[in-house]
Amino acid sequence: MILCRTMRVLPFSRPAFTCCSLFKISSSSFIRYTSGAALLAAMLLSTSCIQEQDASASALQEPVSPATVVTETESISAADSSASAMTASTAAASAPAPGATAEWNYPGPRPLPGAILPQKRIVAFYGNLLSRRMGILGELDPDEMLEKLDAEVENWSKADSLTPVQPALHLIAVTAQGHPSAGGKYRLRMKHDMIDQVLELASRRNAIVFLDVQVGHSTLQEELPHLEKYLKMPHVHLGIDAEFAMKEGKIPGRSIGTFDAEDINYATGYLAGLVQAHQLPPKLLIVHRFTQRMITNYQDIKLRPETQVVMHMDGWGSPALKKDTYRRFIVKEPVQFTGFKVFYKNDLRNSPRLMTPEEIIALSPSPLYIQYQ
Repeated sequence: MILCRTMRVLPFSRPAFTCCSLFKISSSSFIRYTSGAALLAAMLLSTSCIQEQDASASALQEPVSPATVVTETESISAADSSASAMTASTAAASAPAPGATAEWNYPGPRPLPGAILPQKRIVAFYGNLLSRRMGILGELDPDEMLEKLDAEVENWSKADSLTPVQPALHLIAVTAQGHPSAGGKYRLRMKHDMIDQVLELASRRNAIVFLDVQVGHSTLQEELPHLEKYLKMPHVHLGIDAEFAMKEGKIPGRSIGTFDAEDINYATGYLAGLVQAHQLPPKLLIVHRFTQRMITNYQDIKLRPETQVVMHMDGWGSPALKKDTYRRFIVKEPVQFTGFKVFYKNDLRNSPRLMTPEEIIALSPSPLYIQYQ
């Protein structure tokens, strides 16, 4: 039994789009994708075989002892295997919960006014509109997806009535690729039309939006400016995926990538600059992690009043294995806030059930960013 990231894209054997395929965006209206958008879908398809075949390469086996975690891929060093150190209404969406406590018991400086955490808990649906296999965001019709999000928000509200729930949509806006593509960067930027569609869907539920970046052979310095028009919006935030940051020039999906504190500091500094320049509420940064080497020099991550950093446990498996990974790679290398992912399908591969909100809330520290994929 293993813990790993989900398969992100479609296998070659299951093409989902043709040049004239229809993409449903509501129960009453359809958008016919242009050949350019169909090409995007095809490019997502072309990297799926690599990412699916190598899912186990980014996996952790069930711990063989309370102090040891063993990885399956040769690209992860033996030190990682034995490491004991871890594992729209924009104003309303960005505002803290009424009557929230004035206490600040978290690392780093007190955030600027309008911070979402810790006054609220975020419940996010993750994915890409061009793929039904990359996450729940693109798996269901938009109306059905939003109804399911409503149900999850209600579940979390019942489980913790003292912490208001902030719904969110988390879009993979830059996807890693198994081929170099134009420019040799091993990444594919989604068209702004897709981001606009997600923003429109979010506005129906007063949800915030996260734009997720898988850099491949590119860098955050190169990718973030292309998203700046959206990151300047008060209800749009950022996610960065270390798994596909291939600093050693390897192909995404064939080994696990890494971000250093320097990369995370660049991202928070970039966001802080936008907050200062445009008088925005603090920006959230979600950092995905499920192995030791995915994040290096965590102790050097700089915390700022303009940003809130969430280290997100991003692996699938049984409840016991997910809890263990959370302790090893998130709790033991604390940064500021923590997150936890639930996989609707992959978590059921070796377990008869998903973790409940009550179980996740009971973790210490209690995660304040919850992602469903």
